[in-house]
Amino acid sequence: MQSTHKGDEAGKFAWTAGKFYNDPEKDKGIQTSQDAKFYALSRDFKKFSNKDKPLVLQFTVKHEQNIDCGGGYAKLFDCSLDQKDMHGESPYLVMFGPDICGPGTKKVHVIFSYKGKNHLIKKDIRCKDDVFTHLYTLVLQPDGNYEVLIDNERAESGTLEDDWDFLPDKEIKDPEASKPEDWDDREKIDDPEDSKPDDWDQPEHISDPDATKPEDWDDEMDGEWEPPMIDNPDYKGEWKPRQIDNPDYKGKWVHPMIPNPDYDPEEAKDLAKYDEVCKVGFDLWQVKAGTIFDNLLITDDPAEAKKAGEELWAATKEGEKKMKDEQDEEEKKKAEEEAKNADEEEDEDDEDLDDIDDEEDPDVSLSRKRSDYYTIATIMFNPRTTLDITSLSLLPCCRRPTMSCKGALCLDSGLT
Repeated sequence: MQSTHKGDEAGKFAWTAGKFYNDPEKDKGIQTSQDAKFYALSRDFKKFSNKDKPLVLQFTVKHEQNIDCGGGYAKLFDCSLDQKDMHGESPYLVMFGPDICGPGTKKVHVIFSYKGKNHLIKKDIRCKDDVFTHLYTLVLQPDGNYEVLIDNERAESGTLEDDWDFLPDKEIKDPEASKPEDWDDREKIDDPEDSKPDDWDQPEHISDPDATKPEDWDDEMDGEWEPPMIDNPDYKGEWKPRQIDNPDYKGKWVHPMIPNPDYDPEEAKDLAKYDEVCKVGFDLWQVKAGTIFDNLLITDDPAEAKKAGEELWAATKEGEKKMKDEQDEEEKKKAEEEAKNADEEEDEDDEDLDDIDDEEDPDVSLSRKRSDYYTIATIMFNPRTTLDITSLSLLPCCRRPTMSCKGALCLDSGLT
């Protein structure tokens, strides 16, 4: 179902396999078709709960437009979602998939809703940023373990408790503890036996002893002469006493930790477990449209998802790449042929220009550049006067102007 929340700002999805593919029918998916638009499309399915079984969300993403900024993620919702009004602020349960914006943002989002707040993964998972189809899979186990796969290979894994800030810390610093006043955590100290040498203090710069007053220096006109300054070779910088081991050093003081009274281990058992999941949607903004989404699968069987990935994605990737490579080679040959033809036309134009005899008054110079079109400037002038080119009245002329008009000057139209 298409959301109408954004009105005219909403883009439309197209049903297509794109510009290159393995199979023109089997590889069709929904494609964002308009630049700088919001996209919001969803559908419902039979509701289920993942409280005691795995949750797997899997789909393919193909940024064949070589996307510069835009999302490629899917969202799971509970049954309360108003699909006609779905938008960026609509509450969701899970958000998963790639997000690209410039060179700085190329990551896979894994976001879970917990107690009304969306929690982002603390790890950085890099997404694919080429133009080919890639498979993204999120596996969430009932014991709190998760796994993110890209192209059926593990990209990240861990536990919900460790990699998201769902819960308060298990331990906190003891508010009753503080560093003892006599605790010395200085590993090194100044040597009390060391002292600054008597000749240490020297200026950083001194007058150049080799400089002499110029013979033509006039004190009345130039002021009192002063020799230039140079670095003092005897300057030693700021004196500091040498360092020795601190005999009273006790090490770095570590604040003692205590169990956090706000931490409830029972809560960890219910993280990302939802009573009902029954809708899935793509809620996106794309600057440059062209992304194709396909092979969407929601299941409780990770093995089945892996098998589907091999059948629906892995089996098509070689054919897709082959077609793209052939297109690229064809475009390369076409560009080379066009460049060759352009060079030949340019050479012909140069030959034509060489055949034109310059018959005008020798006092008037002819300015020629490589150009298809020229301008005739009709002028009235005295051959003995200097010609001000900016005063000419320029009139358009034919492709190859003749030079038979007395008192006419042929100028390049690009002349300033």
